Amino acid sequence: MMIDRRQFLARAGATAMVLGAAPALAGGRARQFGVQLFSIPKMLEQDFAGAITFLAELGYREIETFGPYTFSDPQQIASWKRITPDLGFSGSGFFGKTLVEALAILKGNGMSVPSMHTDLHTLEGRMGQLAEAAHQLGAGYVTLPSIPADRRKSLDDYKRTAELFNRVGAEAIKHGVKFAYHNHGYGLKPMDGQVPLELLLQATDPALVFLELDIYWTVAGGADPIDYLNRHGNRYRLMHLKDMKQIHHFEGDGGTPDQWIKLFPYMTYLGDGAIALPAILSAAERVGVEHYFVEQDTVADPQKALQASAAYLRTLGFK
Repeated sequence: MMIDRRQFLARAGATAMVLGAAPALAGGRARQFGVQLFSIPKMLEQDFAGAITFLAELGYREIETFGPYTFSDPQQIASWKRITPDLGFSGSGFFGKTLVEALAILKGNGMSVPSMHTDLHTLEGRMGQLAEAAHQLGAGYVTLPSIPADRRKSLDDYKRTAELFNRVGAEAIKHGVKFAYHNHGYGLKPMDGQVPLELLLQATDPALVFLELDIYWTVAGGADPIDYLNRHGNRYRLMHLKDMKQIHHFEGDGGTPDQWIKLFPYMTYLGDGAIALPAILSAAERVGVEHYFVEQDTVADPQKALQASAAYLRTLGFK
């Protein structure tokens, strides 16, 4: 379902009026909030233990890691090494720590790891090693952050990707974990008369393929996060939280980095933008989203953004 800016604001406003200007979470239950570690990679690279303590002191109790890891597919490790000069950092996974060392630091700060971001090569060929690490960490989800560009050029590509997702999901279940897909901003606008993400959801088994909703990129793609939560709520178990200074949409289909880069300047901390966060979070709570990760990957001052975002979530009943 595609909406324009006026429709988005009108719907969000109406929902907020029904739920209250700043609604507590459904049923008065408090949720812990977490953070995607891609928000502070340079801090982690410089001082992993210090960065984790910093997050804990702000109130973050859950983290989501990102790969590659030492056990990741060699293709992904090589690809990561090629792009890190442009990123300005090279750390990932446990940032030079062993899993045991990283876990001790996390536990010492009262933090858990519900989800691990990983790549498609590793999901396809190294599920055993990935699941073993997930079990050691206590992570229930192994999550794909994006679909490679060469696997989403056509509707047929999306159909093949859906088949692959079902196979990966089944393999994940065999190893005692769950597979989740994190949407980016592409796949939300019609392609040859059909919305690719809708095709993907229709063609994948809800018992095998779970979802992580990125509210920023969903809005950027011209879609309504609440609509997706309402229609596919039994599948959304994780969420990425960030705000947008003003509502902006991609000029095209959202499938290329140049389009993402144009929207980076509008990313901001929670409560500082125009996304209807109270309404979205209330909908998420109602349908059973389990884990909420703040992600501030392109803001100018991530430390300030993470502090302000944590404070904002506490005003909505998170703990």
